[in-house]
Amino acid sequence: MTDPLASVNTVVRAAILKIDAGTTLTTVDTLDLRAHSKVSAVIGVPLRQLQQKRDVVAFATGAPAAAVKALLELLAAGPLERVIEQLGEHAESPTYEELATAIDELLAGGLTIDDAVAVLAYAISESFPAAPHCRRLFEERDDFALPALPEVVTSGSLVSPREVSPEIRELRRVRREEQRRRKKPGAPTRPPRPSKQKGVTSSHPSAQSTPPGEIEPMPEERRRMLFTPLENARFDAEHALVGMILLVDVPFDAQDPLQPDVSSKERPALVVAASSEELLVRPIYSNQSPSRSVFTAWRRVGLDHVSFIDHARVAVPSASADLRQSLGQLTTSEWNSLL
Repeated sequence: MTDPLASVNTVVRAAILKIDAGTTLTTVDTLDLRAHSKVSAVIGVPLRQLQQKRDVVAFATGAPAAAVKALLELLAAGPLERVIEQLGEHAESPTYEELATAIDELLAGGLTIDDAVAVLAYAISESFPAAPHCRRLFEERDDFALPALPEVVTSGSLVSPREVSPEIRELRRVRREEQRRRKKPGAPTRPPRPSKQKGVTSSHPSAQSTPPGEIEPMPEERRRMLFTPLENARFDAEHALVGMILLVDVPFDAQDPLQPDVSSKERPALVVAASSEELLVRPIYSNQSPSRSVFTAWRRVGLDHVSFIDHARVAVPSASADLRQSLGQLTTSEWNSLL
């Protein structure tokens, strides 16, 4: 891969292609991805398909970004600890020379190229301070060079209208006819319910909110989002801001050659976790891509066009968000539809 401006998602996917398929499949086979395991569908289903179909290329190019990143984190976890230990006091923010030297010393001591690629790509995906050095290593070292992603042909648009079967259309027609018939003069109507007397409690069925024989539906509960170990350590998934749509400064994946002085852009984003200093958000964009899905609540929260929410999560400073410009809070069903 020779493009220094490749996006984070491109780097992550290319790294999975670079790493030996046998190593990747061995790691995936250690995972418990049964239906009852606590893994969100957007991550668990693609990984389970990889376990079954053994097609690493299809997974790297076509799986949701969240699933590909989760696999990369698993591959990088062990080697990352060794790199941090090797860097010592420089681990927080190493120079290019310090990072390159540490990697070379570990390679001489048994670290594999696959291990190094996993660590470098993961550091880029998490926006570590050393991320620019990692990109430079990918560009300058032939042994780390990432492959180009094969083109993926997508069918149709994410916002194409869903086809409705003739049976559903007929049921809707009958329901509309019934509604019109009830509105006609002289049509039988339901008898009025007896009014409740203030201060009187009755156990009579007519005083119950749910008709006899029917089960009152349970309120929908907001499902928990699955986070990486690092995210769990840094953020609170129960923070008061979780579920809100805020305008935040989202950093670019790479420098824009047309605007080299601009490193971020204000855009709407969904808060999925937070701390006192940072927000973990899923940015919302006006353009679709393989890593994004339709943000169904775009109209309700006041956006003026169809929008797409990224599967990838980004950490931004809390100070970059203006809480006075909140676009609203997702409903429980809207939140659950994104998992």
